[in-house]
Amino acid sequence: MDFIMMLTRDDRTVEDADTVVDDVLACGVRHVGFKDVGVPEAVMRRVVAKIRAAGATSYLEVVSTTPEAVVTSLRAGKALGVDRLLGGTDVAAAQAILGDLAGYHPFPGRPVGHPTKLGGTPEQVAADCRAAIERGCGGVDLLAYRATDADPIDLVRAARVALGAHRLIVAGSVNSPARIGALARAGADAFTIGSAVFDGSFSPTKGALRSQLHDVLAACART
Repeated sequence: MDFIMMLTRDDRTVEDADTVVDDVLACGVRHVGFKDVGVPEAVMRRVVAKIRAAGATSYLEVVSTTPEAVVTSLRAGKALGVDRLLGGTDVAAAQAILGDLAGYHPFPGRPVGHPTKLGGTPEQVAADCRAAIERGCGGVDLLAYRATDADPIDLVRAARVALGAHRLIVAGSVNSPARIGALARAGADAFTIGSAVFDGSFSPTKGALRSQLHDVLAACART
């Protein structure tokens, strides 16, 4: 299972993301992402360039809340040249902008607000997953631990069955080794962490960013 380090805190990209990314990559993290709020385009471009130079995979997660803003964010992701675009629910708009959807992973369920919460039952999530892969998406970005209407792991299991071999990324509030283990057992392919590394809550007895990252990587290796 892959660990995607998000250069974000409280659903916003940290202002010094283009500096922090150096430490993240130096720790051996091979999947690094950020969100489309919090920093100007110039910072995002520097982040993507550093990820690319390290041979790692870059991710942009769309957290815009209006249809117009989502379109703007999708266009920005394409212009930045990120490897994977996560989030949003308008697959038709994504297809019109991106063309090939193999690198696009929309939100299944009913995401609302910012920070985002996830409504929807396992059945609704499964239906959205099937619809996404029928349109050519590479997988989905499931906000399992932001769920308001269902057990998070029930959503992960439902998505796993519906997606078949397509990629299941779980984002949001993955903040402990126990949650990483539960996601692995339920069939997730990857997970994101941002705030829990930056605020030290993943490993509360340790203070350094690198210590937090090493502990996340160790928990991932145990799955």
